[in-house]
Amino acid sequence: MEQIKAYLQQIANISQEDWDFFTSKLQPRVIKKKAVFLKLNEIENHISFIESGVVRLYIPKENPEKEITFGFSFKDQFISAYDSFLTRKPSAYELQALTETTILSVSYTDLQEIYRTTQIGNLIGRLTAERLFLIKSSREQNLLNLSAEERYLKLFKERPEVLKEIPLKYISSYIGVTAQALSRIRKRIV
Repeated sequence: MEQIKAYLQQIANISQEDWDFFTSKLQPRVIKKKAVFLKLNEIENHISFIESGVVRLYIPKENPEKEITFGFSFKDQFISAYDSFLTRKPSAYELQALTETTILSVSYTDLQEIYRTTQIGNLIGRLTAERLFLIKSSREQNLLNLSAEERYLKLFKERPEVLKEIPLKYISSYIGVTAQALSRIRKRIV
């Protein structure tokens, strides 16, 4: 609970009353390594804060080699299939823990109550929306403006932990190339 409090207090002061109400709605969960905790066509019912671990956002395919990884989330970040959460419609993608992952989750119903009763709820909603928008915008710009090698180098520079914790097949999908093309890129760089 202290991690999420420290994270939120970087942005705003939180009254003790709001904090107590908010934390009473948080559900701690531990997701096992490789577990999918939101499946395709399920409605997202939570916004979660990652205390530890790595989560992958991806579009599953019948052939696992063809899955499309389009995002990663790490410690001290919020995670959600936010479009499904907002619209209450089935998700077009899945969330998978790539490592054992500890999260603090607030349900859709509880968040609506937090919105009505506190200032912190609106802050969390806004932060989540802003973060997801920025990730999406940056990814789209990178795919349109950078070569595969430039995308890999940028990822390596901005998120070196990605390369330590995430299998290369997911990284290749994320930057939009095959595993073989990523292997060639890595050889050229070294």
